[in-house]
Amino acid sequence: MAIIQSHAVAAKTREKNTQQLLAYSPHEQQTVLFPPNGNGHAVFRDPAFADNKNLPIHRWVPWIAGYSASFVDDAISTYLANRKTALVLDPFCGVGTTLLQAVLRGHRAIGFEINPYPTLAARVKLSAPQINLAELDGKLVDMKAAAKDWRLTSAPAEVVPPPLKSRLPFFSPKVERQVLHALAFINGIDSAIIANLFRVAFGAVMVGISNYSYEPSLGSRPAAGKPLIEDAEVAQVLLTKLQTMRADIAWIQKEMPGEYFGAGRIINGDFFSANEKLAEASIDLMVTSPPYMNNYHYVRNTRPQLYWLNFISSPSEQKYLETHNFGQYWQTVRDVEPIALAFEHPGLAKILFQLRKTRLDQGAYGGPGWANYVTAYFNDCFRFVAVLKRVLARGGTGVIVIGNSIIQGIDIRIEQIIGEVGALQGLHLEAIQCIREKRVGASITQSSVRQGQRSKVTLSEFAVILRKR
Repeated sequence: MAIIQSHAVAAKTREKNTQQLLAYSPHEQQTVLFPPNGNGHAVFRDPAFADNKNLPIHRWVPWIAGYSASFVDDAISTYLANRKTALVLDPFCGVGTTLLQAVLRGHRAIGFEINPYPTLAARVKLSAPQINLAELDGKLVDMKAAAKDWRLTSAPAEVVPPPLKSRLPFFSPKVERQVLHALAFINGIDSAIIANLFRVAFGAVMVGISNYSYEPSLGSRPAAGKPLIEDAEVAQVLLTKLQTMRADIAWIQKEMPGEYFGAGRIINGDFFSANEKLAEASIDLMVTSPPYMNNYHYVRNTRPQLYWLNFISSPSEQKYLETHNFGQYWQTVRDVEPIALAFEHPGLAKILFQLRKTRLDQGAYGGPGWANYVTAYFNDCFRFVAVLKRVLARGGTGVIVIGNSIIQGIDIRIEQIIGEVGALQGLHLEAIQCIREKRVGASITQSSVRQGQRSKVTLSEFAVILRKR
């Protein structure tokens, strides 16, 4: 039976620990890297990724899907307290929060990420100790000098806008010309590690100078009640971001000498390939957050970066990422034949039966289409836990951050079902801990398309803790 610890109790325990992870001042550089974890039990701080906005290196790339560095540090402190070195896994590593925290603690880390843009960001973060600051400074000076002509000269012939289809031009003409000059400059950087640092910086700021915005999904600025961006100082925006990154690199190289920095590796692919890429019983700790069952379109929301950074160049390449994403998307499975549940779970089967009988007059937009989506999601959960069981070492722990979801007015307790799936696969369900009593998502859960009828159910967030005995 799962242990459900209230958020209020956890909050009282957390008050004893007043030091903030990686407290950072660019002037004073007062740093607390590894605060104690209360009384040694699994007490997690707020997992919201927003906390990473003020932490060196973590702050480089905004990312809606993720958790805080302090949450990862709590998991490491709890489950690897007596280990000098261990192998830490994140099967859905995104921009690398888990991996970076693991290597900061001197551990080895490995991650899987199917989307090439966050893969690049995570790899660049892990490369921070190896970046030559003198070489980076030279390129920053070169870009500042080159940018003086970007407004006055035609766009370079060697770089052209990608075939990214959008309702409005992604960049206004004056902005686009500068963007093309910036990309031409980046492509001319000889050092791959520094060129990739510039690419990550560009990917992090490009939406902010475009005619689109995240609300939180990618949409046009006019649709969000914002004016178009007719012009922007592209070089200034990019150089400001790069200066922040440069300060963080200098900080990490001073505070964390190479001999204390662990080794990290990221595989650009889905976790279901891990059976061929990870040895059996090799992982000591897994900390991850799979895509939530909220139909947030992770691939489509990174289309600007994917196209403008030349990771993809056609809808077919985009579709591959969509159809191989964990859990699929409602848009990709709503019109297919009913998908069968790949494992026995009477409670989930009852939910799926109820879904398939809901709003039949809406066809794929009603219950039948959403039942396919829910089934595909849990089938992938079952496959995920099966691979996890194989790669976890004896005594190894998996911490899965997940939230409940509301589909067609039905509150689906994903955290409980994943815990039960873990038990079905032979893992020990140690706990289901509430780590945030309310999370954002009303714009999704109260959509008439997704919900059918409005619900007052609260969206919460949990840590599902599985152990291999």
